[in-house]
Amino acid sequence: MTISKQVEEASFSGQNQTMVESNESDGEDKANELPFSFKSLLWHGGSVYDAWFNCASNQVAQVLLSLPYSFSQLGMLSGIIFQVFYGIMGSWTAYLISILYVEYRTRKEKENVSFKNHVIQWFEVLDGLLGPYWKAAGLAFSCTFLLFGAVIQLIACASNIYYINDKLEKRTWTYIFGACCATTVFVPSYHNYRIASFLGLGMTTYTAWYLTIAALLHRQVEGVKHSGPTKMVLYFTGATNILYTFGGHAITVEIMDAMWKPRKFKTIYFTATLYVFTLTIPSAAAVYWAFGDQLLAHSNAFSLLPVSGWRTAAVVFMLIHQFVTFGFACTPLYFVWEKVIGMHDSKSMCLRALARLPVVIPIWFLAIIFPFFGPINSAVGALLVSFTVYIIPSLAHMLTFRSASARQNAAEKLPFFLPSWVAMYVVNSFIVVWVLVVGFGFGGWASIANFIKQVDTFGVFAECYQCPPKAPTTAHH
Repeated sequence: MTISKQVEEASFSGQNQTMVESNESDGEDKANELPFSFKSLLWHGGSVYDAWFNCASNQVAQVLLSLPYSFSQLGMLSGIIFQVFYGIMGSWTAYLISILYVEYRTRKEKENVSFKNHVIQWFEVLDGLLGPYWKAAGLAFSCTFLLFGAVIQLIACASNIYYINDKLEKRTWTYIFGACCATTVFVPSYHNYRIASFLGLGMTTYTAWYLTIAALLHRQVEGVKHSGPTKMVLYFTGATNILYTFGGHAITVEIMDAMWKPRKFKTIYFTATLYVFTLTIPSAAAVYWAFGDQLLAHSNAFSLLPVSGWRTAAVVFMLIHQFVTFGFACTPLYFVWEKVIGMHDSKSMCLRALARLPVVIPIWFLAIIFPFFGPINSAVGALLVSFTVYIIPSLAHMLTFRSASARQNAAEKLPFFLPSWVAMYVVNSFIVVWVLVVGFGFGGWASIANFIKQVDTFGVFAECYQCPPKAPTTAHH
């Protein structure tokens, strides 16, 4: 009886493997059938390389400019350690999400469910594997996080452009960039971000190395002090901003769904993170080395670097990339809204674009109310990122494979570097406890305290957050 059951389970597992591979080969065939053209080269991206660029491009944008601020709160050593630690932890939970996506899709396709003209999303994966309560939790946290992620990009656009043109206040620039970013409603899915993510990552690479080289050439300011960490509230605020930095995998499922071969995603996020380290660690360390404690009052690294053509180019490049990452954050929200109003299956992109516009309005409004570049990253990291991309995926993985039959019939094998279910559960449990206590607990307390301080200092609807006082104009006689 036991032997026949094992044979049956092995057969079922083999069918799972064959089914997913068959579906992926169909996707690859469709990709090969696309007629080669300039449009397909720039627009249709479902390869492993496209997914890598999407992940790396989404992971590092405006946060690059606030990491030196975090280093001033944490100190150099803690800043570097937290980047590596949360980078690896983020890569692990992105891996878990990819495993759960493959498991969900395998089970549904075995039931002959078709996903034609339908983008699978994280909350649907949770619903299919764990039920409606998990769906509600995933939907609430993911949508709120992505909404504030888009808000942060808008705030960053206004903060950056001010260093090129200060004739308009930052709030006015927020109005302008809100209108510009609304054009992302015309991009159907992550499948169509091929050229955008490639250019975005290239531009942020330039900005990161500009920050590094400009800070080293500037050398240390006179009387520079590196006193961080000095206060617990600042320490955990800085740590939570780094938690936010490496929490960009809330869109993992949508990126995988845009791939021709989703199973190949498993190591993509980790290799993207390794590349991101080469941008974030040198730039944050160099700027903190040069300016030290001055960064505590300057959450945007551009504000301390001297005006030059190189800095102007870096600002312009960041603005373009922030436009792309605004689209990355909003695209899952567009999908959710389309599904709510019954427009997701529409073949008319113009109708879908029109239907998506209401999503942009609350984002625009929140960016105008809370223009706190830097502190808002930490608040979002503690309250939303902690659950959305660390705690929920770890718990979901443990619950999905809690039974012996689920582990036996898993669509994906255990990773070669951790070939034990006990070890998997130990790692996942550690992540849940750590992020709950340090990220959500201490980080939430610190970031909310810092956020309230910004509201008390600058007020809501601040016209020009952290702007230097303008010199009075003198009349010439």
